[in-house]
Amino acid sequence: MTPRTEIPNPKSQIPNRESVARILQLKRETGATILAHNYQTPDIYDVADFIGDSLELARQASTTGARLIVFCGVRFMAETAKLVNPGARVILAAPNAGCRMADMITAEALRQRKQELGEVITVAYVNTPADVKAESDICCTSANAVQVVKSLSPNKRILFVPDRHLAAYVARETGRALLDPGPPFAIRHSPFAAIPWEGFCYVHASFRAADVARAREEHPGAYIVVHPECPLEVIDAADAAASTSGMVRLAREHKEIVLGTEAGMCSRIRRDLPDTRCWPLRRTALCQNMKLTRLDDVLAALEGSVPEILVPDPIAARARAALDRMMAVVP
Repeated sequence: MTPRTEIPNPKSQIPNRESVARILQLKRETGATILAHNYQTPDIYDVADFIGDSLELARQASTTGARLIVFCGVRFMAETAKLVNPGARVILAAPNAGCRMADMITAEALRQRKQELGEVITVAYVNTPADVKAESDICCTSANAVQVVKSLSPNKRILFVPDRHLAAYVARETGRALLDPGPPFAIRHSPFAAIPWEGFCYVHASFRAADVARAREEHPGAYIVVHPECPLEVIDAADAAASTSGMVRLAREHKEIVLGTEAGMCSRIRRDLPDTRCWPLRRTALCQNMKLTRLDDVLAALEGSVPEILVPDPIAARARAALDRMMAVVP
């Protein structure tokens, strides 16, 4: 049996009992809810009220009765929580935790592209800033992107932003032609095609089919699941593609599993399913921004020393409409 290897994480810390006790005390006193993304570290899991992927966290944020939400993740996720629950105070525990993919698109660039393309339905991956969502018709997550695109008119082209790899996966799963970004005139005359933005997740885009081949040699009995933000060659080499919530479900069905996503995801599997052997497709596949959150940051957020997330009303109303359309498709 291959031994379970630990995942290196320079931002991990041994939980400080005093910090944890103080966090739990402040949660009770303030009535706060702590939401954490799957890619957070185990010490953050231990103080969180809910751990999940982008879609699950958005649902939790929209239904919680808490007046204070402390978000352990990255900025676009905290913005989404504020959009779906505008009456709550939302604080991003690590205010400098951004997203490289989200930074690959701006609202101004999107407006220009839509003008060039003419009539098009814009689908914004949730990994985008609020002002980009406001320029879009509907949002999606990796868990529901295929369902969202299937809900749209098959006779109209879609502009999928900002992840080109997720766009390729969704186009194939929905039977749409995928067009490389090119001359607007040529794209205008391509009906019901999917037009990708040229963004990507640097963690998922780094995987190769050779990584899957190596995993099959090292863990011959394991089920290999990769994220749909991976290149198609990686998805084709794996046994399945799934969002991180889908990975948790699949881990319940298999005794051994290899995950082609941020390496910390195995920490979530090992926490919830200790009898399941889990390995990352590549141990060095770490998201630097997701690893910024520390227990001290959560404590500071609860103590009121971290500014809350604010989205200007005109932007918030339009961005919320795009999110609401997504929620209507996949409640």
